[in-house]
Amino acid sequence: MGYFNCIALAFLMALSFPSINVGQAARHLQQLPPIPTLSTATLPPLPSIPNLPQPTIPTMPRPGALPPLPTMPALPSLPSVPRATLPPLPSMPSIPTAIPSIPFLSPPPSPPATP
Repeated sequence: MGYFNCIALAFLMALSFPSINVGQAARHLQQLPPIPTLSTATLPPLPSIPNLPQPTIPTMPRPGALPPLPTMPALPSLPSVPRATLPPLPSMPSIPTAIPSIPFLSPPPSPPATP
């Protein structure tokens, strides 16, 4: 916990140093004499842009007017591969569904009663 407080204090100090410098700079700027106003120069009017000739856009051919795509050549047929035959799977033994009863041991005989 003390370590966190130390880091928090160091972080607060690190943030306070730049703000102190900013405050001193702002005070310094406020104490300067006022800046004389500059006379605004009159600018000449912008030249007018003449109407330039517009380029002509060529007409695109219609999609129906395009030549048809070339046809794909026929692919050669693949040779037939002999099919592999697998031997039949052995039959699985059946799992018994009846649960056999578990014989319980009888409790030990009680000791004879003493008179």
